[in-house]
Amino acid sequence: MSEKQIVYAADRRYTETHEWAKREGDLVVVGLSDYAQVQLGDIVYVELPAVGTAVAAGKSFGTIESVKAASDVFAPVSGKVEAINGKLADAAKIVNDDALGEGWFVKIRPSNPTEFDKLLDATTYQQKIETGELH
Repeated sequence: MSEKQIVYAADRRYTETHEWAKREGDLVVVGLSDYAQVQLGDIVYVELPAVGTAVAAGKSFGTIESVKAASDVFAPVSGKVEAINGKLADAAKIVNDDALGEGWFVKIRPSNPTEFDKLLDATTYQQKIETGELH
């Protein structure tokens, strides 16, 4: 395990597949949890959907590749992709450097805003990791 202190941001919700979601006005910003980026190691590639793509909660909308593995990225809420982080195409390492900030993936306009409320809060997400419920 890395010596880096993993951040569980209280202003976000989390999925059991290690994505974070944060409300920003009427959009939901989505990224990879700090825990997941540490586990993946050096991230070398991120594939994101096009703006306008419909996504469904719990379904894959992209791929992230690291020196260790390739993993799907799952939508925490259903809706339409309103923006993507274009910086990641040339600098996927931003996810390692700032997973909870500049390393965001997409902004989704939710079609069912109550899905957000069903996501894990930071404390529950952290507890599930520490007890081995999530890997």
